[in-house]
Parts: sequence; structure tokens; C-alpha cells
Amino acid sequence: MPIRFEWDPAKNDANQRKHGLRFEDAKPIFIWEAERLDDRDERDWANEERFISIGPIASGLITVVWTEPADDSVRIISVRPSSKRERARYRRYKSGFYE
Repeated sequence: MPIRFEWDPAKNDANQRKHGLRFEDAKPIFIWEAERLDDRDERDWANEERFISIGPIASGLITVVWTEPADDSVRIISVRPSSKRERARYRRYKSGFYE
């Protein structure tokens, strides 16, 4: 079943200005799921469970905050280039030495 993506258009525009990435740029990491490192966002977000994922796109590693409002749907909340710490964590994950 194909994944349906959704996001707030105004937030997408603000994200592009701030981080140089549009939410559309994150789609490949959901398609190539095996290449993605997922963690649950442990902060309290009221009525929704959020996830933080690190994965590769053509321009490098990105970090995506997202939620899953339905089984076939992904709502992207933010996308940014991965930090140095996140890149190191991803390398450990891919090398098999993940915590």
C-alpha cells in the first residue's frame, strides 16, 4: 500500500527558510525504510505519538520528526540536516554497533 504524506503548508515553507529542506525531501527515507534509523520521541506531545528518524537522501543525512495519524499515512512535522551527533549515531547504527 502506498504511503500518503501530509503536512502543514505554512510550516513546510517556514522549514525550507530555516533549514533549506522541504518536507517533500523526506519522502525517500520512508520508501527506503531499511536505511532509516527510527526512535520514538519521548517528549509528551498530548494526544500523539511522534517519531524521530535519521536517513539518507541525495544531499546527505536528514533528521525528520513525524507522526502516523493512520496506518497508511505519515504527517511530517519537521525536516533538517542531521547534526554531527546524529550522523555519528547513524554511522554506529549502520555498522552494527548501535546502542
